[in-house]
Amino acid sequence: MCGIVGYVGSASSAPILIDGLRRLEYRGYDSAGLAVHGSRAIEVRRAVGKLRNLEAALAERPLDGHVGIGHTRWATHGRPSEVNAHPHVAGPIAVVHNGIIENHLELRRRLVAAGCTIASDTDTELVAHLVHLEVERGKDLESAVRAALGEVRGAYAIAVLSSREPDRIVVAKASSPLVVGLGDGENFCASDIPALLPYTKRMLFLEDGEMAVIEAGAVQVTTIAGKPVERAPRVIDWSPVMAEKAGYKHFMLKEIFEQPRALEDTLRGRLDRENGDIHGHEIGLSDADARAIDRVVLLACGTSHHAALAGRYFIEALAKVSTSVEIASEFRGRDAVIRPGDLVIAVSQSGETLDTLIAAKEAKAKGAKVLSIVNVIDSAIPRMSDATFYTHAGPEIGVASTKCFSTQVANLLMFSIWLGRRRDTLSPARAAELVEGLARLPQTMKDVLSGTRQLVANLARRYVDARDVLFLGRGLSFPIALEGALKLKEISYVHAEGYAAGEMKHGPIALIDNRVPVFVLLPKDSHHERSLSNLQEAKAREAIVIGIATEGDEQARTVSDDLVEVPDIAEELTPFLTVLPLQLYAYYVADFKGTDVDQPRNLAKTVTVE
Repeated sequence: MCGIVGYVGSASSAPILIDGLRRLEYRGYDSAGLAVHGSRAIEVRRAVGKLRNLEAALAERPLDGHVGIGHTRWATHGRPSEVNAHPHVAGPIAVVHNGIIENHLELRRRLVAAGCTIASDTDTELVAHLVHLEVERGKDLESAVRAALGEVRGAYAIAVLSSREPDRIVVAKASSPLVVGLGDGENFCASDIPALLPYTKRMLFLEDGEMAVIEAGAVQVTTIAGKPVERAPRVIDWSPVMAEKAGYKHFMLKEIFEQPRALEDTLRGRLDRENGDIHGHEIGLSDADARAIDRVVLLACGTSHHAALAGRYFIEALAKVSTSVEIASEFRGRDAVIRPGDLVIAVSQSGETLDTLIAAKEAKAKGAKVLSIVNVIDSAIPRMSDATFYTHAGPEIGVASTKCFSTQVANLLMFSIWLGRRRDTLSPARAAELVEGLARLPQTMKDVLSGTRQLVANLARRYVDARDVLFLGRGLSFPIALEGALKLKEISYVHAEGYAAGEMKHGPIALIDNRVPVFVLLPKDSHHERSLSNLQEAKAREAIVIGIATEGDEQARTVSDDLVEVPDIAEELTPFLTVLPLQLYAYYVADFKGTDVDQPRNLAKTVTVE
């Protein structure tokens, strides 16, 4: 998730572009850059790191021109560096891009064979070369972009300049956001509304498969195929702060609702639906490596530890490899038995979690191969790992992780499918079922979020004063119970505990009375009957029972005080759905209590201290 911005008008473009990027920096902050039409050519300034580094570069070497594009990057292809920063230039063409080009390897091979010199590791530079080739064949900029995009598969929002047509920007989108702002003698484009609000309230929202030619006095919208599009602009009355949050009250709520998009980005280009498999080149392990694994050890902390617990279930069930999950801070405190032949998987949102980093280094020193699952390109853990399988959740501003959890679980499930296929422990038919289920999952998550939001908000208001809350689950629902309790503790400061449901009778049942809400996770899976029995045990002690159950489960409805239903889905996919109402519950309890949802007390987003 990156931020792009563009301007065409009579004002100096660089200050407007920098201001827009500042308002989009929540979308990415690995590097930033501008391309501006100067008096004779396009000039580019780029810098690694926060936007202030680009501002310093512009102070030394200013850009002067009335047409330009800018970009703030969240790295997906290629580590954060100046050469990988946008805009990317090929001949007279400059491009900024938000998204992922799925067929980038094929395009790179073809462009190199055609004589193109590719300077960066990014997929975006390939688009610049494709457009350049079309311009060299005599096409105007609009036609060249249209032809180039015919070669591209994946997600993109792009803005393109040509020094041969210095009065316009051509933009296009597919599965990545892009909005056009309409001014008076000037027009704009951006990834998101906040960048444009100081300059105009009139916005045109492009749909997938559409492009626009933006000039100072006009905006022409067409489909990428060339069909004219007529669309009335919308007037946006959000404040700038609300705009950054896309109209949501807090970043956490926005990020809860971003999970379908984050999952879609993480799955993109990795699902081989034709063969019921996972495209494993990004995992960084060979088929021989997969077959040589003796044992898997997962290292993680906090929410990532709960994702790892789900990963253990996936790996053992699908790949039949003995798997353990270690809290990284505890792993460091003992002389753990690690041998060559072990695969250690380090799971971290930031890639900088100190306990996980040191534990992974210790495991590597003992001869294990280390695979990392992280969200931040070229962070500390990937740099020391033998291989890295990145999530693509984009920046997560709220301290309480939501979309990073879902994408970590997705990567662990994809890894398990890939591993099971290579070890011949997972049948092609079963793998195909899971791959197809993953492909449909983002839409199912959207439906659950929209369908349960108000119900869960009502539950939160009803039980906002509860001092203790229990979460119970079995199998894959156990880590979700832990995650539900952690979210509630983190942001609402309510005492909450997650338990394996079968352990309730070994002590936690003593906590239950008629003032304690008990969330019981009981989707229709292999543990359903026993989970239902645990629900009835809680009900017999006069607990307030809130069931999270599969649609149409009349038994659960009969014995629950309140019921939240999710669609019937393959057992391995249930965590993606059952976690959603628990995240929403924690959010609404915190909101109703008036705590600081996005920055809860005593917590930080990345834990880099011991």
